[in-house]
Amino acid sequence: MPAVDDLSRSLIAFEQNSTLVAVLEMSQQTWLAAGVVPGIDRHPLKKLSPDPEALLQLLERWRALAVQAGRPVTRIVLAFEAGRDGFWLARWLRARGVEPYVIHSSSVAVSREHRRAKTDRLDTEMLIRVFLGWLRGEPRHCKMVAIPTLEEEDAKRPGRERENLVGEQTRVINRMKAAFARLGIRGFKPELKKAPQRLEALCTPEGVPIPSNTLAELRRDMARLGTIREQIKAIKEARLEALRQAPDTGPHAMIRLLAGIYGMGFETADMLVREILSRNLRDRRAVARYAGLTGSPNRSGNKNRERGLAKAGNARVRRGLIQLAWCFVRFQKNSALVQWYLAQVEGGKRKVSMITALARKLLIALWRMVTTGEIPEGIVLRTPAI
Repeated sequence: MPAVDDLSRSLIAFEQNSTLVAVLEMSQQTWLAAGVVPGIDRHPLKKLSPDPEALLQLLERWRALAVQAGRPVTRIVLAFEAGRDGFWLARWLRARGVEPYVIHSSSVAVSREHRRAKTDRLDTEMLIRVFLGWLRGEPRHCKMVAIPTLEEEDAKRPGRERENLVGEQTRVINRMKAAFARLGIRGFKPELKKAPQRLEALCTPEGVPIPSNTLAELRRDMARLGTIREQIKAIKEARLEALRQAPDTGPHAMIRLLAGIYGMGFETADMLVREILSRNLRDRRAVARYAGLTGSPNRSGNKNRERGLAKAGNARVRRGLIQLAWCFVRFQKNSALVQWYLAQVEGGKRKVSMITALARKLLIALWRMVTTGEIPEGIVLRTPAI
C-alpha cells in the first residue's frame, strides 16, 4: 500500500544552514519571489514575469550567493498558494530538482483587522513565516495540498465535464419551460425527443401560434439540448470503454468494486474514486474532513453549540454522498449502516441531520472497503455491468 499523504507537518529534518527556502506569490501578469538564503542576512525579493525558466535561474542565483557566503545549498524548497494555475509549476519544478509545496490558502492565519493591508510583498512575508514553521515540523502553521500527477488530474475531467453538461441541460430545459409558462402553454414537455416536431402545432390560450422570435429561440434551445445530450452520451460511452480495457488494478479496480454495490451506479462510483477514494489519505478523520462532512463546534465560555457542517472540503463528494445515503436507505435496508440510521430516526432525531451522519459513516465504510477489502456488514452486492 502506498505511503499516505500526511501533509499536516514536514517529516524531513530541516537543516536551515544548507536549505534555500523560497515562496512565490503568483498572479496573471507577474510573479513575486521571496527567499531565505543561508548565510545572507537580508531576505531577497524579486519580481518576475510568469516564466518558470526565469524562476529557476533566480533560484540558482540565490544558491550561488549562499555558496559565496560559505553555505553550500543541498536542498531547495519552494512554496506557493493553491490557485487558478493548478499544479503544473510544482510538477515542472520537481522534475528539475526543486522540492515544491502547495499551501492550502484557507489554512494560513491572517490578521482580523477590519481593513488590513494587503500587498504581494506582505503576502510573501506571511508565506515565508508559515512555511518556515511547517518545515520545522511545528503544527497548525499551514496545510499543504497533495500534488497530483498529470494523469490523476486528467482522470477527473470526464466526470466534471459531465457534471457541467448535466447542469447546462437543466438550465436549458428550465429556460424553455419558463418561456412556455410566459405564453400560458401548460402540459408541454420540451425535454422529450419528439418535442421539436410538436412545437409547430402549439398555440397560446388566445388561439394564436407562438410568436416568431420566441419560436426561433425555442428551436435553438432544443437544438442545443440535443447537442448536450449527445455529448453526455459520448462521455459515458468513452468512460465505460476505457474502463473495460483498463487493467484490474488501482482506481479501475476500486470503481468495479464500488459499482458492484446494489444501489450505486457507475457515475457515483467513478466520482468517489477519482475525487477522494484514490487519494492516499491518512485516516478516517482525514477522509471525512476532505469531504467537508465534519462538524464546526462553537465552544467558548458558556457557549456550546454546533454550527452544522464545516463544508470546507470537496463539494462534489459531499453532494454525491448525501444523494447516495438516501439511495442506501432505499436499496440497502438490511445493512448495519441503514439500521443504525433508522434507529436514530425512530428515537426522535431529525432525518436531515442523521442522513448527513449516515453519509459520513458510509464514506468511511467505502474507504475501508476499497483500501482494505472490508465489506460493510449487510451490504448487498451484485455483478457490475462493466
